[in-house]
Amino acid sequence: MKLGLQIPYFTWLGGPPELGSRLAEVVRTADDAGFSSIWVMDHFFQLPGLGEAELDMLEAYTALGFIAGHTSRARLGTMVTGVTYRHPAILVKQVTTLDVLSGGRAALGIGAAWFEREHLGLGVRFPPVSERFERLEETLQIALQMWSDNDGPCQGKHYQLAETLNSPQALTKPHPPILIGGSGEKKTLKLVARYADACNLFGDPPTVLHKLEVLRQHCEAEGRNYDDIEKTVLMSFDLGPDGSATGPLVQRLAAFAEVGIQTVIGGFGVDPLRPVEIMGRDVLPQAASL
Repeated sequence: MKLGLQIPYFTWLGGPPELGSRLAEVVRTADDAGFSSIWVMDHFFQLPGLGEAELDMLEAYTALGFIAGHTSRARLGTMVTGVTYRHPAILVKQVTTLDVLSGGRAALGIGAAWFEREHLGLGVRFPPVSERFERLEETLQIALQMWSDNDGPCQGKHYQLAETLNSPQALTKPHPPILIGGSGEKKTLKLVARYADACNLFGDPPTVLHKLEVLRQHCEAEGRNYDDIEKTVLMSFDLGPDGSATGPLVQRLAAFAEVGIQTVIGGFGVDPLRPVEIMGRDVLPQAASL
């Protein structure tokens, strides 16, 4: 099993003046420890459940470019980009740029978007859910065309591109991996089967097992090899207050491995430097054998 680090919280000791140096230290430590990937949320306000909206939140792709400059191994992406936040072609250009400048380490994490408050707050249109899924599918189609040899037009219901020129092209071949986040059985998992290289699910192991069974059915309907899709799950890495709860955490990872999860992505609701060090020493070596 592989482990990825999500960084969803940036209100750290020292505040914004020290945020850059602290983030660089965290991601270098995670990269050296063996985390296979590093992810940031694509949000502009902090999320309910993690803190007040006014807490520090970095723009995702600017942060990933910074992280790329302080790492050399881990794959980098958003967990996950909301399809409403950027025009699809500009998003593909951003991910391509990240891939080129990181030496081929970018991923496109994407979903249908859900956080209405930041849409209204920043003046970003928040379409009905059915339209957001239409836009998500068109965005996936545009991404695949821009990452191909076809630089011709792309005409959809919501987006019309006269030419899909993308130069330089991504280093990752055939393209940066596409990860779709979400567990919706009728729409999201169907899009995973049709377009994605990875899915990201959430829930306990029995719930995740059910979602994977649904994904398998969609793959059969789409003529897709189920084994070609990387199965990932998002969870919190709970090490306990003093870092002594690594045993229960490894047991949770093992339970996900048993239902077919290949990568677990998690984070911490505090300054992650010390937890990342503990994970690298006590958890990653055990996870590698699951």
